[in-house]
Amino acid sequence: MTALAPDLTVAKADYNDRSDAEALVALLDAYARDPMGGGEPLAEEVREQLVPALAEQSGAFSLIARVRGKPAGLANCFMGFSTFAARPLVNIHDIAVLAEFRGQGVGRALLDAVEAEARARGACKLTLEVLSGNEPAIAAYRKAGFAQYGLDPAMGTAQFWERKLT
Repeated sequence: MTALAPDLTVAKADYNDRSDAEALVALLDAYARDPMGGGEPLAEEVREQLVPALAEQSGAFSLIARVRGKPAGLANCFMGFSTFAARPLVNIHDIAVLAEFRGQGVGRALLDAVEAEARARGACKLTLEVLSGNEPAIAAYRKAGFAQYGLDPAMGTAQFWERKLT
């Protein structure tokens, strides 16, 4: 049973609000420093450009979880489109909970808030990626109703690949 953090709130970040912007960068930097986020801090250039760049993305939205007013977790999301459903979808690009708040329902509250926002935007599904070795996150996602993507069981499940262009 998960003990819920007291005074847990989740709200959509205002990219023009200094407090929200600072919380977003600090939370993403903490995630980047975590082994599941790559183990390296965000570059100073990224720290400076992140929030203005997010604000320019028409389909971007971020949710910040706070416990007793202190930033505790973050979800950065982007609208996409499902051609098979001919409807929008929401991709959870980043989801992170500070170590001190893990196991207190912060991640689930973020996922629930993302789902509510996605439904309000008419999305047909949520997508996300997770490292295969991140067992706590995988368990949390399964508990929240996520599953690996596949069309035909004989063909297996989808894999997330990348080709960097930098």
